[in-house]
Amino acid sequence: METGSAGKAGGGTAPASAAAGEYWSEALKSFLDHIPVSSVSGALQPSPSPALEFRLDGSVPDAIESMYRGNVAGAVIVDDVRTSFGKFVDRDIGFVEFPSLVLWAIEELDKGPGNRSSDFLSSLKQHPQIAETKIAWLAKSFLWEPFFPVRTHDTLFHAMLLFSKHRRINVVPVVELMNSSVIGFVTQNAVMELLLSSSGLEWLDKIADKILSEFRFANASKPVSIYSDQVVADALHILSKEKIGVAVIDRKTRCLIGSILCSDLYLLVDDNSLFQNRKTLSAEEFIKLKSKDEDISTENSSASDGQSVLGLRTGQRKRADLPVTNRKSDTLKQAMENLTASRSSCSFIVDEDGLVEGIVTARDIISVFSPPCMDSRIDGGTFFSAALEQTGCRVEHGQMIQSS
Repeated sequence: METGSAGKAGGGTAPASAAAGEYWSEALKSFLDHIPVSSVSGALQPSPSPALEFRLDGSVPDAIESMYRGNVAGAVIVDDVRTSFGKFVDRDIGFVEFPSLVLWAIEELDKGPGNRSSDFLSSLKQHPQIAETKIAWLAKSFLWEPFFPVRTHDTLFHAMLLFSKHRRINVVPVVELMNSSVIGFVTQNAVMELLLSSSGLEWLDKIADKILSEFRFANASKPVSIYSDQVVADALHILSKEKIGVAVIDRKTRCLIGSILCSDLYLLVDDNSLFQNRKTLSAEEFIKLKSKDEDISTENSSASDGQSVLGLRTGQRKRADLPVTNRKSDTLKQAMENLTASRSSCSFIVDEDGLVEGIVTARDIISVFSPPCMDSRIDGGTFFSAALEQTGCRVEHGQMIQSS
């Protein structure tokens, strides 16, 4: 009798587990769908329109300089709508990030003979092709993203779906109404901070208390890396393709000693010598210089510096030479805490000897909390689609595709 009873219980384990999983998924969706976007840090800014805006006919060097001078890591691309149907046409059509433009510009500079200018910004204006390149042209090279906003009355669930389904979106603009000016931004780190504030709720801890080795991303391929004696230019070339982060490895020990991220690129504009010596300066030397800069930034920062969620210089870490790391035995919650504390986009997974085993990104974590009932039927806006068609590209299922 006991054996038979045990057999029945064992046979019902799988359905019971599936039912429990479905219950927690629905509980999670219900919770996220009741949190207004306006409650996310940075979603509502005090000024009427905190976003920097560029028009399609603006030049790339001017855009880079404007973002650098304004200490912002991204800007909205707008179209000057002057037709009688203007109210039905998208005004905001894209979003461009400082790292993407800088990496593109450096790739273009490296194609030609070495420039004699000691100033990065001057080098751009002296380079014929870069100086003449307009913002509109960059759509063909996938250097700006379609405009996917959320409204103030949308929920956190909506923003998380956008992050999960559109792999190239790192920031979600917030508007009051469609075609109105941007009033704030939702960042991936802000989403994780809000999730962490819900720590203790059973549905969240069911997921967040799992160790990283239980998730697929922790066992995926290793992040791209370079040796510490390789030059900075090698890391920049990798970043232009990967746009996540480059692990810097000691050649002798194979241990992780640092990282070079897209968020570090403003240093090439801050320090002319870094830009000029990028082909001779080692990655290890760059990491040490980065640490010194972060120490200065932290000392000079104030509470008001945090008003922009898109700031280039965040002064986030006192030890920028130390990369953000986790072990596979750490919990997902510990990884979330590491990323939010450092305001980093990724954490490298290392073993007990410091060898790199994988990487976890903010997007990986957000995707874990996004239930499987996602709706990816979102396009980039009417004007954006039309602009892409003119450059040989199109939007399909929310993704940009270059026509053959």
